[in-house]
Amino acid sequence: MPYKDQYAVFGHPINHSKSPRIHQLFAKQTQQQISYEAQEVPAASFESAIQQFFQQGGKGLNCTVPLKELAWQRAEQLSRRAKLSKAVNTLILQENGTLLGDNTDGIGLVTDLLNNHAIPLSDRRILILGAGGASRGILEPLLQQSPRHIVIANRTVEKAITLSHEFSHLGDIRGCGYDDLNNAQFDLILNATSASLTGELPPLGEHLLAEKGCCYDLAYGNQPTAFVLWGQAQKAEKSLDGLGMLVEQAAEAFYLWRGVRPETSAIIDLLNAERS
Repeated sequence: MPYKDQYAVFGHPINHSKSPRIHQLFAKQTQQQISYEAQEVPAASFESAIQQFFQQGGKGLNCTVPLKELAWQRAEQLSRRAKLSKAVNTLILQENGTLLGDNTDGIGLVTDLLNNHAIPLSDRRILILGAGGASRGILEPLLQQSPRHIVIANRTVEKAITLSHEFSHLGDIRGCGYDDLNNAQFDLILNATSASLTGELPPLGEHLLAEKGCCYDLAYGNQPTAFVLWGQAQKAEKSLDGLGMLVEQAAEAFYLWRGVRPETSAIIDLLNAERS
């Protein structure tokens, strides 16, 4: 039996993760000999878990909630996008034994929007709900697509304003509270909060989505999230969840580890069929 390079995803909770299934499908498609497992790792155990994983021959890690900021601190080198996002979801063991941290979330989102759903971003008015780590991870790749402007709305207004200032050198971006949206309209509304998974939504006005506008929830589930349902009620041209983003960010991580880029569309179709 040939040796398989070891990879894993750390998180808490992690039982729901589709990442092992996705990477196993990637490996089969690209004929790579790898093993990929999900490991339950709370924040308090992260340092010991990461040491053990790489001491036992691990080659690369994905990190999800609540470990992305800890992985950012732990990495000995950071990619440009990881430096800006201050979060790492992918760790790569380099030849010299050091850990390179990267963040593939933003490129995963942009790839899904542009390639899989034909949702344009250039010259578009974009609203992002939430000013946490999920928002931070997607801002640079979105701004690189030259939108008309991006607005970050958050319950804590100061947090949205501070985040917008950090990225203002990359494009037209501002932060505000939900009450400050007034009569603004947007071509694309992105939900970067986790609230809709529990059936909750930020206080959103009925006027926010422009005609033929689209909604996209970074979260995903086997049933439509509350935000996806809200988008449908607003007659969005497309109201989508983040399953495609999950696959695309995984494909970018796989490429960083293995130097081979998997084809994603058939895998997205398969996962969609499995949950429906």
